[in-house]
Amino acid sequence: MTRHAVVSRARHHLANNRFAGLLQGAAVGLTLIGAALVSSPAMAQAASPVAASYVAASQVAGAEAGPALWVVRDADSTLYLFGTVHVLKPDTAWSSARVDQALAASSDIWFEISNPEDTAAIVPLIQRYGISLDEPLSSLLTPTEMGELDAAARAVGSNISQMDPLRPWYAAVALSLAPLTKAGYDPASGVELVLKARALEAGKTIHGFETIEHQVLALATLPEAVQVDFLRSTLKDFEEAASLLDAMVSAWATGDVATLDQVVVQDMKAESPAIYDALLVRRNVGFADQIETLLAGSGTAFIAIGAGHLAGEDSVQAMLEARGVPVSRE
Repeated sequence: MTRHAVVSRARHHLANNRFAGLLQGAAVGLTLIGAALVSSPAMAQAASPVAASYVAASQVAGAEAGPALWVVRDADSTLYLFGTVHVLKPDTAWSSARVDQALAASSDIWFEISNPEDTAAIVPLIQRYGISLDEPLSSLLTPTEMGELDAAARAVGSNISQMDPLRPWYAAVALSLAPLTKAGYDPASGVELVLKARALEAGKTIHGFETIEHQVLALATLPEAVQVDFLRSTLKDFEEAASLLDAMVSAWATGDVATLDQVVVQDMKAESPAIYDALLVRRNVGFADQIETLLAGSGTAFIAIGAGHLAGEDSVQAMLEARGVPVSRE
């Protein structure tokens, strides 16, 4: 299949289920929240098996292969920017000599959140922001949509009674992750857990730009109508989520940022401006602000954030360039 055909098919999938890919390349905390409902055992795995999966991937990937890497430099600072995907199949090859060298040269590692393995932090957030006994989903969806929700819930080993008390954003996030888990994607193989395991083993300092609560609030504070639209879109093509992520991961793993922009960013911007603004634009501003602060200091740091933040006209790099901070691709 030609590259054009792959992109066209991926864009078709995204038009039908436009949120799944964005979540997996934008907010690791939301992936954890979804995993808490549909795949919590995966998140309980220890760091050592995760590190082992990275070694296997690094042996497969060629020295010049792998996802894109950027660098920001001034007289006394070097900051590497690396895009991540928050759930991957365990055998996905994504390591590269460039990434290994940048990680080894860095004393500090920055993630979206510093604790991507902290399942205990998720429970109170779900209780506070993810459940509404007073306004269950059955009061917001049509009978037909409730039937679709029931079918999706049963497909992932849940049921309508368990789903009904969930707020629309949380139900949508969980159901966006569920078919991915069924297709072999595993939160425990996500890039953040792999990189954090390696960084800790090497004695590097771990930091987070945000908290899990900050990421949850990006969706939990959206107008209810937007949340319901998010859920409806997820239900509409529940089975297409894995196909979309396959296309996204293929582009990401080969450093094809233009395709990532097409299949993840552009359609989301057109189809759901509110979620695009909440999950990407506003958070990109925050990332760019903090990167500028780091640049004002000194030293070498490795920054790993969702790949969706590093693609498109509203990317972190574009925001930095607009502020007069040069960014180059390694």
